[in-house]
Amino acid sequence: MPLSRPTAEIAAPTRTDALARFASGFIGGPLGDHATDPPQRRFWTPLRIMLFTGLVAFAISWLQKYPCAAGGWLDWNQYTQACYTDIRALWGAEKLDLGAVPYRDHPVEYPVLTGWFMGILGQIAFRIGNIAGVDGGPIFYHLNAIVLIACGTAAIAVTYLIRRDNRRTDLHGTEAEASQVFSRPSRPWDAMMLAAAPIILVTATVNWDLFAVALAMPFFLYWQRDRPVVAGLFLGLAVAAKFYALLFIGPLLILALRRRRLTPALQATATAALTWAVINAPVAALWPESWLRFFELNSERPVDWGTGWYVLRGITGWEQLWDAEYVNDRYLLLFALSCIGIAALGYFAGRSRGAESLTGAVKKVWPDTVPRLAQLCFLVVAAFLLFGKVWSQQYVLWLLPLVVLARPQWGMFLVWQVAELCYFAAFYGKMLQVSAEDGRGIPEWMFLAAASFRWLAVATMCAFVVREILSPRLDAVRSLRTGPTPATPPQPDREEPDPAPVAAP
Repeated sequence: MPLSRPTAEIAAPTRTDALARFASGFIGGPLGDHATDPPQRRFWTPLRIMLFTGLVAFAISWLQKYPCAAGGWLDWNQYTQACYTDIRALWGAEKLDLGAVPYRDHPVEYPVLTGWFMGILGQIAFRIGNIAGVDGGPIFYHLNAIVLIACGTAAIAVTYLIRRDNRRTDLHGTEAEASQVFSRPSRPWDAMMLAAAPIILVTATVNWDLFAVALAMPFFLYWQRDRPVVAGLFLGLAVAAKFYALLFIGPLLILALRRRRLTPALQATATAALTWAVINAPVAALWPESWLRFFELNSERPVDWGTGWYVLRGITGWEQLWDAEYVNDRYLLLFALSCIGIAALGYFAGRSRGAESLTGAVKKVWPDTVPRLAQLCFLVVAAFLLFGKVWSQQYVLWLLPLVVLARPQWGMFLVWQVAELCYFAAFYGKMLQVSAEDGRGIPEWMFLAAASFRWLAVATMCAFVVREILSPRLDAVRSLRTGPTPATPPQPDREEPDPAPVAAP
């Protein structure tokens, strides 16, 4: 008889998260046993509450950068007011103020889709400025801020949809039947971690990363809904906007290989590659030198502020770490070793409890022990940042939704957010120290301490995710209940007679 799927329950944060339960004491306490969930007041649904929270956070971020929107920064006010944004700085640096078309008239340091993004809005701002007889720079910043806020809001909505469903679709046949016993609860409130993340207040409009995040999140949604071609389409768009999304392909293929279901993963990968090629081919063909600028810049860049290599150089005085080629080789080696370790974790973790040996009828009750795609994607992107030679402040936006999907628990999440905010403040103190000539800014040791705190916070979160992969019952997303062990066969129904004993050999 097929195993029926229980009705999905909603995991209330005040019941499943210790920090949320404690904080709820200030507004009435945890959700009670007799509460109506979802509430009958239909307007303020969970999605609307989270979208409103996100819009408020994005609006504050917009206002936080407002002092720098006019340009003409004097007395280093972009650092003293912590309002620096690449969007405003690149208005002149990329010659958008002269009406330049990215790649055709001037090489840009971003992948093609981001280049088009800034180019289209740059043309609009340039023409509006000419018609109105005003500087188009503030117009350019505000146009970008509006569109990026829309992108961030879309990312929150997609995260909500992923966690509301909270299902897995990488199983088939008897495995799918067996997995229904361990139905995952719906977790729509996890998206609040993205909407209310404190770091959003200061990084949302530093660069165009929210655009790439908004394109990357539907990849997880449509992969979860078993639509690999659409998932691959969004993955290709995300890679064309920011290359970090390319790192998702490795975990995707490892899990597909483990489940012996390569076809959907190959469909998604091929669609992503085709999408990326269609977007990049015209630019690469027409303006190859401008197109190659992004790749050349990434290979030539020295050790950047706040990276693990910068901290190591500051603590040890290791002069060789000034050599970009030397660091490149070490970084690539460490990142490759990390990827091999993550691949092994994804392929072997939980196999002794898994359902790989199921054939025919259900022989075992299989709990949800295969690592989740989001967990492996988070680990790969985190390793890329931990061992990379560039770790810009806005890269935190890459990790935010991955953390929400990989480990939606508020405690360590807020510790990490505090670390990111400390680094944000220290970064501008350091920039002021190296730019101004009047002794302003912070000492080097303080900047190294903030950068170390951020590095250790991300590394600790990786350790927690690895632990939950190895011990799936610690994973809040799976919410595994106590049930029959994989080695225990299902017991016969009470109405049926006990099976005849097996004859002794």
